[in-house]
Amino acid sequence: MENLLHDFFNGNSQIINLAGNLATVMLVTALICFVVSEIVRNYSQVDKLWSIMPVIYSIIVLYNFPDSPRIWIMTILVAAWGLRLSLNFARKGGYSRIPWRGEEDYRWEIMRRKPMLRGRIRFGIFNLLFISLYQNILILLFSTPLLVAARYTDTPLSAADIIAAILIIGALIIETTADNQLFSFQQQKKGAAPHQDRFARSLKNGFISDGLFSKSRHPNFAAEQAVWVFFYIFGASASGEWLNWSASGAILLILLFIGSSTLTERISSSKYPEYKEYQKRVPRFLPRLF
Repeated sequence: MENLLHDFFNGNSQIINLAGNLATVMLVTALICFVVSEIVRNYSQVDKLWSIMPVIYSIIVLYNFPDSPRIWIMTILVAAWGLRLSLNFARKGGYSRIPWRGEEDYRWEIMRRKPMLRGRIRFGIFNLLFISLYQNILILLFSTPLLVAARYTDTPLSAADIIAAILIIGALIIETTADNQLFSFQQQKKGAAPHQDRFARSLKNGFISDGLFSKSRHPNFAAEQAVWVFFYIFGASASGEWLNWSASGAILLILLFIGSSTLTERISSSKYPEYKEYQKRVPRFLPRLF
């Protein structure tokens, strides 16, 4: 591990120590998530921390490099992202006064029913390796442009950094709009809010297909992926290497969203007859330009 970090950071001892500290925080977090989820049988412990851990990582990096304008900008953007996502998660019941409680992602219950994961031991292994460990590794990985930026703090801000910041803000606006539309639809579907004409077709079909969801089946997922793709630009700008190892986080995040959206759509297709037609008509992530 030490040799790997040495190669990644060109022997910079401060960055190596910082990377080691971040990895330690990640492993401790993964262990806590695993133990708590196995005790309380709620497997959304990582979900509760998804919007929090990148903020913690960015603050740790900023603490070590307080004079870097680039890292300040990155930290502020991550904090804005984390606050927005946490508020959205909270209004859906994801958090509770008792930290380990709260709504569990319905997909974990579906995964527990799969033959290959059925049984406490099998699902416990899945929980350890994927839910608790892999997802925490992924969260750290898509935050690692912070480490690249820290390695090259002498590189001044450039137009690429400003463009990345603007793109991230734009993606956050799109994600907020999509999440608000989805939440409003779900409230109306549950009868917790009056029906609105703009969701008439969606309410009839049982799934949202209006607003931004008429252009993309998952505009909030698309924007979330975009945030971390654009975040990668900061590290690339600092290092001058437009293809570097920290791209692994954004790439793996995209693969995760492809997998999770596939499962979600399989469930929706089985519940709503019109969903398959919706899939044919509307792209999964990126809207058609023509």
